[in-house]
Amino acid sequence: MNDAMGCALLVRARNAIAAEFGHPAQPEPDHPALHEAGATFVTLTQNGNLRGCIGSLEAWRPLGEDVKANAKVAAIRDPRFPPLGATELAHTRVEVSLLTPAVALAFSDEADAIRQLWPGIDGMIFECHGRRGTFLPQVWESLPDPREFCAHLKQKAGFAAHFWSPDVKLYRYEVQKWKEPLPP
Repeated sequence: MNDAMGCALLVRARNAIAAEFGHPAQPEPDHPALHEAGATFVTLTQNGNLRGCIGSLEAWRPLGEDVKANAKVAAIRDPRFPPLGATELAHTRVEVSLLTPAVALAFSDEADAIRQLWPGIDGMIFECHGRRGTFLPQVWESLPDPREFCAHLKQKAGFAAHFWSPDVKLYRYEVQKWKEPLPP
């Protein structure tokens, strides 16, 4: 994948959000990968602070559609934030992460799982008892310690930081990411 695809994804993400406010669209460059199934996360930040992040863990629709849908939801329906206002869009930075397929991690216990993590590279999915949470690899920037990373991921999935069960399933994935330049 390349910068041309990154540009195509970023423009589609911003256009999808802008359309919610009736703003005009920028021309959308085409790329062959946009028509293939793909899984993306769209992250919105303002002054370096998270303002929304929603995505797909599995590729089930064309990449171009996936990024547009996730951008809208990140802006309007991320349950952690109020909907993005039309005046906020100008100072909101868009980042798109394209996920590789998730791969199950084989481990004997929590310590074994933690030893296998690749800080800064792995995105992780924690799954147990019908609950699931994920962290993109970018989360390692604020949680560089693998134990702390896992503790927070468990909390995101709705469990206590010290929770562990033989029913835990872990999956790893990687991302290719693109960010818009910083807004003025």
